[in-house]
Amino acid sequence: MPKKNIGLPLRLFLTLVMLISFEDPQISAAEIDSKENVSLAMRKSSEYFHSKLAVNGGYVYYYSLDLRERWGEGKAGPDQIWVQPPGTPTVGLAYLAAYKATGDQFYLDAATDAALALVYGQLKSGGWTNSVEFNPKSKLTAEYRNGKGRGRNNSTLDDGITQSAIRLLIHVDQAHQFRNQKIHQATEIALKALLAAQFPVGAFPQVWTEPVKEVAPKAGNFPEYDWRTEGRIKNYWDYYTLNDGSAGYVSTVLIEAYQIYQDPRYQQAVLKLGDFLIASQLPQPQPAWAQQYNYEMQPIWARRFEPPAVTGGETQDVIETLMKIYQFSGGNEKYLKPIPQALAWLRKSQLPNGQLARYYELKTNRPLYMTRSGKNYSLTYDDSDLPRHYGWKIESKLPQLQREYNLLKTGKQQSTKAGQRELSAQVKTILNNLDPQARWISTSTGERLVGQPRFPVNSKYIASEVFSENLQTLSAYLELLKAD
Repeated sequence: MPKKNIGLPLRLFLTLVMLISFEDPQISAAEIDSKENVSLAMRKSSEYFHSKLAVNGGYVYYYSLDLRERWGEGKAGPDQIWVQPPGTPTVGLAYLAAYKATGDQFYLDAATDAALALVYGQLKSGGWTNSVEFNPKSKLTAEYRNGKGRGRNNSTLDDGITQSAIRLLIHVDQAHQFRNQKIHQATEIALKALLAAQFPVGAFPQVWTEPVKEVAPKAGNFPEYDWRTEGRIKNYWDYYTLNDGSAGYVSTVLIEAYQIYQDPRYQQAVLKLGDFLIASQLPQPQPAWAQQYNYEMQPIWARRFEPPAVTGGETQDVIETLMKIYQFSGGNEKYLKPIPQALAWLRKSQLPNGQLARYYELKTNRPLYMTRSGKNYSLTYDDSDLPRHYGWKIESKLPQLQREYNLLKTGKQQSTKAGQRELSAQVKTILNNLDPQARWISTSTGERLVGQPRFPVNSKYIASEVFSENLQTLSAYLELLKAD
């Protein structure tokens, strides 16, 4: 249970009431983002989130304002929480950031509750699936390590699911000085399973139920067969995958695991992953990366609307990951070597509006899309009638990637002054947007939210992602004040 508002001075509470109701002309802009007000807003909003929204310590994506409806990917059951970001691990990590910034035990208790919810839903294979069901009689359970579930035992790296769960566990484990046995044991099991899921070539599958097999290393290459009609693999998830930022998610959790536990196995796994990313870069005229590869290191089909192709999103994620591994390795230049060609490919592949296509046809580099008729999909170069359930175009990060690469090559540090000014402005906006119940309310503009049908225009809801981002930002601001 969350702690009550014991010990908080009445003056601070009244200040917050005036601040969030935006009715007191006496509060200046300088006072709004004071340490006192930021700390109080963090505490009140977190108390609401933890006491009103948590189910067995865990969270879903969205909540109706009356709290009668909860959504993950689709409507969530009353005993169900979400592992996939921005679910339980995302919220738990935000609590941890607040704990680090304030030292307030309340936040560690809330993060621990979230971690224990994940421990309950850990699979026998060591990782997680996208949600956890606490009702053992429900058909939504999986084969949990605790013996209280049934169903599939598929640990997945898709969408950062297992990676984000491990990240929360290792940081909560560290915060407890490795003395919480339930969390420490679950963390060790998860990390051991993750290492066993890495192919000897350094790649990871999308899903595993047991350790992967030995595969001979090869370099990225184009298929010689007709990839449009041939080469479909039913269990594509068993092969090398970079889909949905997998490389970035995995590298982050392994780097953080090494920093916390100083186990050289995690360091070696990061460097092996970097070696795979170097090897899987496709040759000219497309020195970039694909979503999915077979053991011959050729792009392959995944779902029926995910063709073999060079992909804008995965290429950007790989570039970011290689730069991260370069820094982690102490400056091994081989991890930067693939990047200039990849940046050049991004530059020439931008669409007229500055975006990137998700898919580019192999060898020709033409933006590649799909049309849909019922359950059938057809390849097309025409973007005028795209299925709405999938993102066919993405934001180009080329300016940021080029800037970061240039800084790494020159050894210069990025200036933080502009970032500090931006952070202060964000804090004022965040505090002003807090409602009288200490909630941040989102309003739908009719967009399709993650895993959902379109919410009606102007419908209001509470989002775990918004809460987590705001709490992280406020925590970062307090850290900045401490540093100053």
